[in-house]
Amino acid sequence: MSLPSKRKISLVTPCYNEQNGIQAFFRRINEVFLPIADKYELEVVAVNDGSRDQTYNELVKAKTDNSYLVIVDLSRNFGKEAAISAGLDFATGDAVIPIDSDLQHPPEVILELIEKWESGAEVVLAKRVDRKTDRPIQKLTANYFYKLHNRISDIDIPADVGDFRLMDRKVIEALKSLPENCRFMKGLFAWVGFRTATVEYKVAPREHGTTSFNTWKLWNFALEGITSFSSAPLRVWTYLGCLVSALSFAFAVYLIVKTMFFGIGTPGYASIMVTVLFASGVQLIGIGVLGEYVGRIFAESKKRPVYIVRDVIK
Repeated sequence: MSLPSKRKISLVTPCYNEQNGIQAFFRRINEVFLPIADKYELEVVAVNDGSRDQTYNELVKAKTDNSYLVIVDLSRNFGKEAAISAGLDFATGDAVIPIDSDLQHPPEVILELIEKWESGAEVVLAKRVDRKTDRPIQKLTANYFYKLHNRISDIDIPADVGDFRLMDRKVIEALKSLPENCRFMKGLFAWVGFRTATVEYKVAPREHGTTSFNTWKLWNFALEGITSFSSAPLRVWTYLGCLVSALSFAFAVYLIVKTMFFGIGTPGYASIMVTVLFASGVQLIGIGVLGEYVGRIFAESKKRPVYIVRDVIK
């Protein structure tokens, strides 16, 4: 009687300027998987996202001691969303877990994710229970982003859930079938659905380096998320335009009535300028919102690949 084959667990970790943390990351991963090595086969797909330091060399060095490591070296920095997409494309496991290499996602939580998966869940979310490691502006904006996005979007993104999660192979295949170039992975993860469970964890402080996400990048990331899954911003300007037109018509009626009964008053330069500037501002903001969507159409129409691979080491 043949023994059942091991199920493979693939970890996908995007790496950008993480040279000082690579060895520590693999030490922690090995500590977690050593006790369950008889049940599960491990694969780690590390995506070097155009790092400017020695991250690639450190990954090659780690490969000598960790045969399960697959190194995907991108031709330049394409961003975390593209790096995760590359990792999902190269991962071959029965379950795939995106995880940050800076160890803010504690590898020990992986065991809880696997347990939920073995119980029948096809997606297991890792939900953070605090934001002590975030800057004050991140804590404030994250809360409002989730509320706004879920109110105006067709899908709900779970609050305080990032890329750290377990996904069954059927979920990965569904994600790989999505063709868009502008990728907001949190939204895509939520869009595909499947049976979902949740585990909670506390975010650990970064052991090495600093985050590459600043306030400006987070703002653009939020815009990407909203415009990817909702047309509400376009609809808002339709209603706002109707409101401004109605107010203008009411004001015109007021001026006609006033002129008929009280004559023509002295023209007011200030009121004219306020009206013109207000209307112009509304129009420019509306054009800006429209431009966000036109820009996405432009990017998608070129059908460029999400990423380009320079080399793969298996």
